[in-house]
Amino acid sequence: MRIQRNSWETRAAEKRASTLGKIPPEWRLDPADLGRAKKQRDLTGPFIQQFLEPGEIAIVSRDSVEITDAIREGTLTAVAVTTAFCKTAAIAHQLGNCLHEIFFDQALERARHLDAYYAAEKTTIGPLHGLPVSLKDQFHVRGNDTTMGYIGWIGSNVGIKHPSQAHEVESQITKELLSLGAVLYCKTSLPQTLLFGETKNNIIGQTLNPNNQNLSCGGSSGGEGALQALHGSTLGVGTDIAGSVRIPAAFNGIFALKPTPERVSYREVANTNPGQNTYRSTIGFLSTSLGGLELILRSVLSTKPWLNDPAVVPIPFRHEIVDEYLSRAEPDGTAKPSGSPLKLGVLWTDSIVGPQPPIIRGLHMVAVAMRRAGHKVVNWEPPSQLTADRVHLAFLKADGAHDIHAQLDLSGEPLIPDLEENFHLRPPLGLLEYQDLTLQGLEYEAQYSDYWNSTAEDDGQIVDAVIMPVAPHAAVIPGKYYHNGYTEAINLMNYSAVVIPVTKADKNLDTVDESYQPLNAKDKLNWEAYDPAIYHGGPVGVQLVARQFEEEKIWAIAKIVVAALDKMKAETAVY
Repeated sequence: MRIQRNSWETRAAEKRASTLGKIPPEWRLDPADLGRAKKQRDLTGPFIQQFLEPGEIAIVSRDSVEITDAIREGTLTAVAVTTAFCKTAAIAHQLGNCLHEIFFDQALERARHLDAYYAAEKTTIGPLHGLPVSLKDQFHVRGNDTTMGYIGWIGSNVGIKHPSQAHEVESQITKELLSLGAVLYCKTSLPQTLLFGETKNNIIGQTLNPNNQNLSCGGSSGGEGALQALHGSTLGVGTDIAGSVRIPAAFNGIFALKPTPERVSYREVANTNPGQNTYRSTIGFLSTSLGGLELILRSVLSTKPWLNDPAVVPIPFRHEIVDEYLSRAEPDGTAKPSGSPLKLGVLWTDSIVGPQPPIIRGLHMVAVAMRRAGHKVVNWEPPSQLTADRVHLAFLKADGAHDIHAQLDLSGEPLIPDLEENFHLRPPLGLLEYQDLTLQGLEYEAQYSDYWNSTAEDDGQIVDAVIMPVAPHAAVIPGKYYHNGYTEAINLMNYSAVVIPVTKADKNLDTVDESYQPLNAKDKLNWEAYDPAIYHGGPVGVQLVARQFEEEKIWAIAKIVVAALDKMKAETAVY
């Protein structure tokens, strides 16, 4: 039964107005500035900085580790840092429509408490003391809405069985972040249903890419990616069931970590179709730096999340694994002569939808950098990812979109047009078919694992990690995201992955290959969507993939890869 106090359009408009109303008047942009922003291709760097003071720019330009170090050393206060990031986030939202919830007053009160504690005790509460951390709008923060992009959830926390508990429930990871000293200040935009590689919903409309407003910011943690591209956050928490932290990271030129699902607690986190746990969504992290990813993973695991969430596997942060892999290279990424170089596979294409020119160039850059640094690079040709893509997608749609439509019916809002075809209401998958798909998924995992093990046959060394696209394109033209297979296959196997930024699309370097022959109808759509002029300036990222529960390993490998890539860029102008 639909419950409508007034029209869904009215409720959405009231919510938008309420959010903007929480921005202090002195941080609001005038209509002329907003008009200029709409005509601006790139909102990052100098454009957003014109609205900030030099001291604020100096703070938000630092990364997470630099900020926490400065607060611990007493050279920055939590209030100064929080104020700078709240102001930047407020401006970012006005420019780019990237926030769902604003609770700056709550954040500043928290920052004052942290500064008072530091002044009295001469120490910090924890490793995240005073660091503003942004949250995708799936995480419950006491006293604030969690809409997850649904109009019917405005005014409450989603998933609350008893109305009296509205705004009282907190996600476990929210509690963990607060115990570590973090300052929570905003929640970021996401797409209706979560199951979309762009960020659009009926509450706030669309969030575009701040690096190039012709392009999408990705999804479903798209608001996180956009906010960080504008330096309104250095560290954010998202979720990933089919690429939802990796896609926004790659599209916005930042870093991301997708752990194996049972590594970090998902307890009391809102979700779409939460009963589907054969292939679980996982909490992941986005950051403007690799150091930020290590900081938050290490910090969260120090709280022993498995004690409060039985779904979490009790694996503490393993410093020895990080040290082991970092010891195989010099700080500049060069393989140590006396050690064992890394052996990396490269998936150039999944042979379903081939990468567009900017992604091809990005993959080559990483491969060349690693070879120049003395590491081994081999071609990666696993079992067809078409199977993984098909099986994983079937589970995402297994309930026939009944959960999605139950949430839509709370307000009477419709599906956004982009999702009408995929999520129209239909009968759920039958039990026997569900079980058969489970077996197919398990068989594919085994085949993929066997292939991975076989890479030791030639030289006795197994591949350490795989370099592969996140998507077949750079930050995509809205409405032209045709293939999620590069990320979905990794979710099916619950592998660990880190996304690193590599370069930006360049119309002079990434020209159209007129000789390209599309592999199929979908590949033809993707290839014909490529326009060098439109994509120019769009970030290009790749994902580095390791096996289950290898988060420390893949983070350390990513550090080596980034160092080698930076070294090559400094030494050559080829790319």
